[in-house]
Amino acid sequence: YELRQYETAKWVSTVIRGETQKEAMRQGFWKLFHYIQGKNEKEMKMDMTVPVTCLVKSGCTDFKISFFVPLEHQDCPPQPTDSDVFIEERKAAALFVRSFGGFASPEKYAEEADALARILRNRGQPFHEDFFYTAGYDSPIKLFNRHNEVWYFKK
Repeated sequence: YELRQYETAKWVSTVIRGETQKEAMRQGFWKLFHYIQGKNEKEMKMDMTVPVTCLVKSGCTDFKISFFVPLEHQDCPPQPTDSDVFIEERKAAALFVRSFGGFASPEKYAEEADALARILRNRGQPFHEDFFYTAGYDSPIKLFNRHNEVWYFKK
């Protein structure tokens, strides 16, 4: 794993409730994709960014899917016109990150998060254990050298 420091940044997000993680990712991705394709107050198209993240909370069936707001729009992102989509500012944070390849299923993300949590506990690293983020960096059509991550926030 590695410890990364992230600066404060804006993300465009949506929360999908009561679905499987896989279905929440699908629905959330399309809501956010429509936002960057112009479903916003300025009808502005923006480039797709990575990673696409998903907030996974223990024992919860709500999933928050997010796209990083492109750097050129960080200061003033256009407001979403879909009431389910919102802009959020994530504060600067230190994150424990575990990277892995292949096509990542919700089960694979959970497995990697469990492995990271075990390592952090064994090393006495304090972290927020009740939630983690999944981070995907590749288009679904990319077949090789895929990059995925799980993130825990350092306490």
